[in-house]
Amino acid sequence: MERPSMRRHHPSAAFVVLLLALACTGTLYAAFAPTSKAQADATARSLTVEEGRKLFNVGCASCHGTSGQGTTDGPSLVGVGAAAVDFQVGTGRMPAQQPGPQVLDKPTVYSQAEIDQLAAYVASLGAGPAIPTEEQYSPEGADIAKGGELFRTNCAQCHNFIGKGGALTHGKFAPSLEGVDPKYMYEAMLTGPQNMPLFPDSTLTEESKKDIIAYLKVVNGDDSVSPGGSELGGLGPVPEGLFAWIFGLGGLIAVAVWIAARTGKVRKP
Repeated sequence: MERPSMRRHHPSAAFVVLLLALACTGTLYAAFAPTSKAQADATARSLTVEEGRKLFNVGCASCHGTSGQGTTDGPSLVGVGAAAVDFQVGTGRMPAQQPGPQVLDKPTVYSQAEIDQLAAYVASLGAGPAIPTEEQYSPEGADIAKGGELFRTNCAQCHNFIGKGGALTHGKFAPSLEGVDPKYMYEAMLTGPQNMPLFPDSTLTEESKKDIIAYLKVVNGDDSVSPGGSELGGLGPVPEGLFAWIFGLGGLIAVAVWIAARTGKVRKP
């Protein structure tokens, strides 16, 4: 008796099985494989920029324009970079409280997360200085003596020789640098806010900026000591000259009057 023959498969069965296997493999990979870091970062940046755009339209567009192009009430922000936004908004200067010769610092309106979103949106409008890292502005290991020399050469004519600030023209002034966060000092040198000139890395290197910050932290620190005695507010020759006129010249006049009075008493018959 013959054995029953094996059931024959359709000729396309192997091809169908292969297609099903490939489809299952692709589905499982798409479901469980992690998204690439670059794609995740790009998505996060897009979301940050979009949130920044919303904040900008509410709090900034009325002065700077809906696309940051500037208006008669505010300058263009195209190309100012994220560092300028972080400085202006982080120090409370923006949004401006009222128009005037100079925008004053005040308590911040936005959280740091919102400032980062605004900075990301403005940075997307045009290339500009990025927000510095802590490694860039940290005064740790900097040359304090060199920083003092650089500060007196480039900054003291406005900010005073130890950063106490000073008056400028037309109601403007150079603010005091006492207690200012090192990050904001670095960003100010990098972006040149308001009346301050720009000091890009081609003018003052990253190391030079750190040296200046280190010098200011020392001369305005809690344990700082004036080598010449009382600093009289550290405001330079104005209070020193006033002290000389009032106490120095006043003392000389008092001595002269006393001598004259004594001489008159001696010559009296």
